[in-house]
Amino acid sequence: MGKQVKLLRERAGLTQRELGERLGYSEDLVSSLERGRRTPQREFLEAADELLEAGGLLRATIEDVERAKAKARVRHPAWFRDYARLEASAVEINFFSTIAPPGLFQTEALIRTMLQGRQPLLSEETIEQRAASRLARQETLTNWPPPMVTAVIDESVLRRKLGGRKVRQEQLEHLLKLGHLRNIALQVLPLDCEENPGVDGPFVLLTPKGKQQVAYLEVQGVGQLITDPEEVRILAARYGSIRGQALTPRESLALMQKLLGEP
Repeated sequence: MGKQVKLLRERAGLTQRELGERLGYSEDLVSSLERGRRTPQREFLEAADELLEAGGLLRATIEDVERAKAKARVRHPAWFRDYARLEASAVEINFFSTIAPPGLFQTEALIRTMLQGRQPLLSEETIEQRAASRLARQETLTNWPPPMVTAVIDESVLRRKLGGRKVRQEQLEHLLKLGHLRNIALQVLPLDCEENPGVDGPFVLLTPKGKQQVAYLEVQGVGQLITDPEEVRILAARYGSIRGQALTPRESLALMQKLLGEP
């Protein structure tokens, strides 16, 4: 699939950036698709087929792509699969992140950096599978209708240079793009915050379509899905307090822009 897109793009005399701009996608995404590291969405294939005058060649692959996505979804670690299934049907997701950006927000480069740093070491095959699965999950943000998403990210996460300066810069740029989407509100919990009800660690609050809100905790490769209403209520109240102490979305985006200019 990626090779076909590349061939058609080059035949049309377009660069990856130009194709991305005309279709409303980033150059990085087009590059990932062409290298086979990311599975294209139906909308991308339909738009690219028309723009590149493929004569239905790309449209004809949509069913195969959908099957590939379904297969990728089962590649999550066993302890994560229950959460992943709920996330795919969520109408609202709230993240509190203190170690790394939420998985739905991570760039491919950061994902690979984190997976390659795991101990015991993961095989290359496992890294490829998990990276593909995490990237596939991110389509949740652009499906229609998209879930309403809020995220409070600790400032230390933005300053941490996982993968080096280039990876960090790309991640900050990606967060800035996400922060301008209508369904996403990003906030930063500043380092000088003197009171922090989130010191017990990161968590996720998730509301699946037609179901009650649940919570999810993950640490050291162990995930716990919380469904008890009282426990979920406590975490929801805690999240509300954390949001109240964080910078506003506008202030948060301004901070990210400032960090982009730092070495």
